[in-house]
Amino acid sequence: MTIKMYNTLTRTKEVFKPIEPGKVKMYVCGPTVYNYIHLGNARPAIVFDTVRRYLEYLGYEVTYMLNFTDIDDKIIKAANERGEDVSAVANRFIEAYKEDVKALGVKPATHHPRVTESILEIINFIEVLIDKGYAYEINGDVYFKTRHFEDYGKLSDQSLDDLRSGARIQVDDNKEEPLDFTLWKAAKPGEVSWSSPWGKGRPGWHIECSAMAKKYLGNTIDIHAGGQDLAFPHHENEIAQSEANTGQPFANYWLHNGYVTIDDEKMSKSTGNFVLAHDLIEQYRPELLRFYILSIHYRHPINFSEALLEQSKNGFERIENVYQNLQHRHTICEESKATEGEEAYQQKLAQIKAGFIKEMNDDFNTANAITFIFELVKEANLAIESQTVTNKTLEEFLALFDQFFAILGIEITGLDDGLLDEDIDQLLAEREQARAEKDFERADAIRDQLKTQNIILEDTAQGTRWKRG
Repeated sequence: MTIKMYNTLTRTKEVFKPIEPGKVKMYVCGPTVYNYIHLGNARPAIVFDTVRRYLEYLGYEVTYMLNFTDIDDKIIKAANERGEDVSAVANRFIEAYKEDVKALGVKPATHHPRVTESILEIINFIEVLIDKGYAYEINGDVYFKTRHFEDYGKLSDQSLDDLRSGARIQVDDNKEEPLDFTLWKAAKPGEVSWSSPWGKGRPGWHIECSAMAKKYLGNTIDIHAGGQDLAFPHHENEIAQSEANTGQPFANYWLHNGYVTIDDEKMSKSTGNFVLAHDLIEQYRPELLRFYILSIHYRHPINFSEALLEQSKNGFERIENVYQNLQHRHTICEESKATEGEEAYQQKLAQIKAGFIKEMNDDFNTANAITFIFELVKEANLAIESQTVTNKTLEEFLALFDQFFAILGIEITGLDDGLLDEDIDQLLAEREQARAEKDFERADAIRDQLKTQNIILEDTAQGTRWKRG
């Protein structure tokens, strides 16, 4: 089956061809763990987990890697402000990240390496760059020579001179060129550090991903992914140092998700313009948040607002209600023989599935794929109301819903038959009797009584069912 994905490196949609048939090596840049993640950090976790899930649905064996940056200036600053060890801060927010993304339906990575567990590999990587003439050391700091790498700027489609004139580069008198970037930082007094051939120090930010990707995935990987904000300079620098080190392409496909904004400004902890995923998960169902993120194409920006989230909530609950109605209809549907209508349902289900798959094959277009879920909702409503629908057809509807939401990583809440007890059954029977006798005041009183117990009734053509509100 042909999948096309937009490759930032070539700025075109390309047919996906893995390095090894049937297998995919995928690297996603993880968080710097000094605080809870905001919604902008959660978006790549959700988006690229969905890419992984879809590839696995198609039968690929995916080795999925997401790193943790557990030593960095921001972590050191946070630790100093809290009066804690750097490792304590990093460990706490690694666990917080795992807890948040698990709630959002993100599967654990195949590998979750930390920078502090990869120091030897990073040092060895830098030594190769120095030996090849791509890096130099001054006063314990090691820098990469951007001018020595001829293809620097190919990911951002800019020349080195354009980047130099347009970029805001921190002044550093030690550098040979303003765009040269740090591979190893000499230790400052009191900082966490490791011994190296250049003295005590710690890795620069960019080098960690290259060294860990090489360690776990090899010299060339199939897919490298992350947020749009990482394309330059982080991913540009990864390409330069990795390809200088190995002499081979670093990644064949580069995927980047769009920004998440609030009031049209990029979500960022540094500016204070952000909303924590941790807080949203407490306010909203996490599966709704994931549905909201996936309802917009991953390369498009999201301008977050609670109003748009409420719109997604209405759509999501519509899907969930139909799913529950299907389950209810199935429980009361007697075994029946196949009818002429059954073949028509099967044809329609096949068309809906084909439409969903076509959109996912086109650069993982979850936004358009979700429109086919709503098409499934429409057909399911017709089936529920039909007097001739069979158990088999109802099961096929439920199975297709399950399949779509497994790909999207979203859990639909089904009926909880364990909540039914004799008291509720008796009240429902009394209400039905009251309605039959046109005692609507009594029927409404029973509904209100159940509502106070957080039980909501739904009257359908096949009878009354209930659910927790």
